[in-house]
Amino acid sequence: MKLYSHWRSSASYRVRIALNLKGLAYEYVPLDLDKKRADQHRPEYKRVNPQGVVPSLQLDNGVILMQSMAIVEYLEEAWPEPHLLPEQIEKRARARALSQMVCSDMHPLHTTRLIDYLGQAPSLKPDSIDRWIAHWCNIGLSAIEGLIGNDGYCVGETISIADVFLVPEVYAARRFKVDLAPFKRIRMVEERCNGLEAFQLAHPACQPDAAS
Repeated sequence: MKLYSHWRSSASYRVRIALNLKGLAYEYVPLDLDKKRADQHRPEYKRVNPQGVVPSLQLDNGVILMQSMAIVEYLEEAWPEPHLLPEQIEKRARARALSQMVCSDMHPLHTTRLIDYLGQAPSLKPDSIDRWIAHWCNIGLSAIEGLIGNDGYCVGETISIADVFLVPEVYAARRFKVDLAPFKRIRMVEERCNGLEAFQLAHPACQPDAAS
């Protein structure tokens, strides 16, 4: 498999975690998303992913998967062990809901293309953009904090898709100077997950294209 990725992309980070948890080997194909290079908009990548975003996962049979939620759900169905969705149907719904809160409500407000737009059309300065993003991150994290328990994972006592999505979002929140002190349960999830090799290997700083 080939994973088209960017070291700091939250969506790519999620997929790397899932691949690692499933014990799946993959070739890492880095894309530079900086607007000076913008590999994601080059014709050769647009043939892989017409949307021009990361991640994309090319399977061994040549099929290309897009969008992190769809990719992680595919991995769960194709390689069900270890489970990333709880067995109890209500807990599965909770795990999916938490994941959607991250990838549908929070992550779209700090993508590279949004940040580039805010710096151009409304001409916001970097500090103003960070404050704008931090505002929405705080709202999302506050909701998640109230929905997870004290077990150290988002749903119950084992890792689920919700943890796979939350940990990269916490990394992004730090990037935008969000004060995480009020989010005791979220910090507990992050600490517990980051103690696992699958999360450590997926961390942005460990990727071959990471900024020095």
